[in-house]
Amino acid sequence: MTITSRNFVALGCLAAGTLVGQASLAQDAGWYAGGAIGRSAATIDDARINRGLASEGLATTAIEDRDRSTGYKLFGGYQWNRNFGLEAGWFDVGRMGFTATTTPAGTLVGDVRFNGLDLDLVGTLPISDRFSLLGRIGGAYVRTRGAFSSTGAVVMPFSGNSTSARRFGAEYGVGLAWRLTDAWDLRAEGERIRVNDSVGNRGHVDLLSLAVVYHFGGVAAPRTAAAPAAAYVAASMPPPREVVPVPAAPLPPPAPAPARPLVTVHFSADALFDFDRADLRPQGSRELDAFVSQLRGVQYDGMRVIGHTDRLGSTAYNANLSRRRAAAVAAYLVRAGVPADKLATSGGGESDPLPATANCHGNAATPALVACLQPDRRVDVQVQGMRTP
Repeated sequence: MTITSRNFVALGCLAAGTLVGQASLAQDAGWYAGGAIGRSAATIDDARINRGLASEGLATTAIEDRDRSTGYKLFGGYQWNRNFGLEAGWFDVGRMGFTATTTPAGTLVGDVRFNGLDLDLVGTLPISDRFSLLGRIGGAYVRTRGAFSSTGAVVMPFSGNSTSARRFGAEYGVGLAWRLTDAWDLRAEGERIRVNDSVGNRGHVDLLSLAVVYHFGGVAAPRTAAAPAAAYVAASMPPPREVVPVPAAPLPPPAPAPARPLVTVHFSADALFDFDRADLRPQGSRELDAFVSQLRGVQYDGMRVIGHTDRLGSTAYNANLSRRRAAAVAAYLVRAGVPADKLATSGGGESDPLPATANCHGNAATPALVACLQPDRRVDVQVQGMRTP
């Protein structure tokens, strides 16, 4: 049977409002895992079966092909950056086969099952803030197990009723990925795997599948509690007794409390996050830990986390990415001990560039322009408060 088919900021005296930042570059990284299920297909070489039976002096009267099955995949990978990753997994593309009937009366039945391990280079091309095109190329180590039987006038054309083969073959495919959340993706893919049919012939099996993918380190936005509103409820009381009023000198109005200073801390997004991602890098976590330690002894009224991007890319994509990054920083600050009801988040996208990037000209994402626009890629944390003695 042939089958063809990812600025350390020292927070000094908050009353003076002085903060110093330092920028750095990052490399992208991220582990993920997933599972897929889909429909596999192969083409049975009916002409070869006919020729084999004819060599025995038999005429083929009918061939029933079982060329569709259900395929499964379990896989894991490491995303180096926005565009490239390495993925390995186990697959089983199911069982295919045929039944041929002959004159003089006889039958030849074959069934073959394919499973194995694969290793692919996976390329990703983002086309929006949610959707990306995928492409893969690599190799597969395929185990093929065949089962054959004959009846009547048909003489078994193979060396035994059970056959087995192991062979390396190429694998390639294309697909579409949909980002559901920071942690979860949905994929639709079409793949072709080169195989050996266990009786000396080589071909391929196609798999069209739907997969769910989990990215380790995905961060969800914190739930920010609204400031409690004071509620005054009048209880049912008996009518008060008559009281003779006593004149009193009017009290002077209370002096307004001095306004507490508002300080903005700038964190470079290139230090906090991998490129085009919203899950914190280990270096970013360390910078936020240092920031939280500097908050000790500060009485603050509130805190706002604002994400910003450079102007490269679409406005909608940049706005969404800045919101996700602000939410990731806020979530980490809450886990580090900042009260959730003191925090608010927002995404500024590309709408608030810094003066330092006013002379960055051009629209093509060249390495020089990307480096020039680095100050705009940031997360600002605004703190209103005062350090206690």
